[in-house]
Amino acid sequence: MIREHRSRGKLEGYYRKFVEDGVIDPNVHPWVAESWLKSRELGIGTETMDVSRKMSKEQFAKLQAKHKDAIDYLSGLSEDIREFFQEYNLSLLLIDSDCRVLKSYSLPFYQMTPGEIEGVRVGIEDVGTSSISVAYAHQTPFWLFGPEMWVKECQLGDACSAPIKVNGEFHYIITLVSMEQVPMPQDAIISLLLTMKNALEAHLTEAVRIKAEEAILDATPFAVYHVMPGGEVAYANKLGHTRLEGIGAKKGEDRKYTSNLNDVIMNYQHTPIYKGFNGVPSYNKEVTWITPKKTYEDITTVVPLERDADRAVESVVVVSMPIEDLRTLVAHAAGYTAKYSLNSMVGEGTTFASVRAKAARVAKNKHHILIQGEAGTGKQRMAHGIHQASPRAAGPLITLRCGDATPEILEQELFGIVMGPDVSHQGRLELASGGTLFLDEIEKLPRTIAVELAHALKTGKTHRIGENVERDIDVRIIAACDSDLKRLTERGLFSPELYEIVSKSVVRVPPLRSRREDIPKLADHIVAELAEQHQMRPKRILPETAEVLEEYDWPGNIKQLQSVLEYAFFNTPKNTIAPEDISLMGDVKPDNKWKEDKEVFVKAWQAAGGNVSRLANLLNVSRVTLYRYLKKYNLEKK
Repeated sequence: MIREHRSRGKLEGYYRKFVEDGVIDPNVHPWVAESWLKSRELGIGTETMDVSRKMSKEQFAKLQAKHKDAIDYLSGLSEDIREFFQEYNLSLLLIDSDCRVLKSYSLPFYQMTPGEIEGVRVGIEDVGTSSISVAYAHQTPFWLFGPEMWVKECQLGDACSAPIKVNGEFHYIITLVSMEQVPMPQDAIISLLLTMKNALEAHLTEAVRIKAEEAILDATPFAVYHVMPGGEVAYANKLGHTRLEGIGAKKGEDRKYTSNLNDVIMNYQHTPIYKGFNGVPSYNKEVTWITPKKTYEDITTVVPLERDADRAVESVVVVSMPIEDLRTLVAHAAGYTAKYSLNSMVGEGTTFASVRAKAARVAKNKHHILIQGEAGTGKQRMAHGIHQASPRAAGPLITLRCGDATPEILEQELFGIVMGPDVSHQGRLELASGGTLFLDEIEKLPRTIAVELAHALKTGKTHRIGENVERDIDVRIIAACDSDLKRLTERGLFSPELYEIVSKSVVRVPPLRSRREDIPKLADHIVAELAEQHQMRPKRILPETAEVLEEYDWPGNIKQLQSVLEYAFFNTPKNTIAPEDISLMGDVKPDNKWKEDKEVFVKAWQAAGGNVSRLANLLNVSRVTLYRYLKKYNLEKK
């Protein structure tokens, strides 16, 4: 609050009247009167200023370090107007939100050296009424005349204080104090204080914004650079610093790089950065950076920054991502991570426990892995568990089913393909670099593709179809096979080169009929998962139901058990699943529809595992009848 000049004699009289008689004159400013009353209530002495309660040197050094930005900025401002301070015998103080003096600038404050006042609290609880306490209480600039100060030794000069707010939050107070009763240009001093207040607020607000932007840039998975025309790097984010140091760029104490990009990038004049200074932008270009230490491949965007007047390029902004990082990012974004751990695989019996223990062991080594087992035994879940237990768990887990596409499409999916000058697609092999590639039904991989894959795994290099550029890969293969892959290889039906690579570690998953003791717990686990996934009430499998499940051979293994329990779960209104709720053919009922509908018969045939005797029992018909329908539907009997 800006106040007109007042008679010092009258103000001195108001002060004595209150201090000696406890009477507030009506002419006393209400905020000053309020502060006087509180100062008396707190028992603050009126003779001298108490500076005994101050921080230790160590504590104060830490406090100043915390507020270094504001201290340094105000120091620069005050240095430029030092002559004005000297002419009018002014002192400048920076005070924190706890009313502790962080820095005393220019002349000594209250005839004290900076060392005496710095680190001292100057709030109303410490020194009574001052411009600081009034500005603090009302969060607005305030001019206080000398005779209105509570401590008499401070009444020689006037003072003006202003709060400093950053994004609406109170942070500091700055105070200008006159040391003697000399004529002062009050308007000029107030204008100066408000100018310093606005400048400091703008600086601190900008500093918060810059700090937030730098935090955002450091958190991004991109390397970001600001490059000057000569190739000097004026700014780099955290990843950018890592990349620059990796190629041999040297950094000075000011965090700027002394090495020119021309010195560390051998093909600099053929990169989008160089073209950017000619006004040519680039967006998401695949760029090869050749350095003395290593050759990098990035996806790079370069944006020229032009002067408005003549459109000359002043500098360029470069946003770059290593292709290997992009693969990992895309893989995680697409959900290419392990969904299951080995511990999530239910089975306490000795048969499965030994298999799980072996899987945990081989997960730790660097060999490729072959998982063998009948269809439906949980080989895919086992692959997820091995990946998660391996040193590659942080990398992607990419899956490719070898029996789902034509040889041509399968080759493109595995190795990638170049569609044109600017269109090139990564293959699963590249996408899995740094992680694991799960090849399901590997026995269906065509021989020519298998040979090519074996070569890529041996050399650690691959190339996309339609290009000659070799790319480094670091991939672990987990292959799954329903058949005996060794026997298929011996019969010439599978590539011996690839078999030799993937069969270094073999995990054989047992069929469900070989681990009957695990069936009750597996069933409970499946039902609990169904309830959780579909947000339905859990259902309990009765003991007699568990016995029925345990006695069955489960030719379709866990996948068939899952299907049977899903049907029972969704078609049983009760909270329990009884033996009569179980249909071993899942949603195929033993009625006469299978006699007319091939699809229904095939489902029943699959549920019985292709076994005529088992299907005859399920459908309650003779084997002779079944043979007739097998011939009718062109199905092969086992």
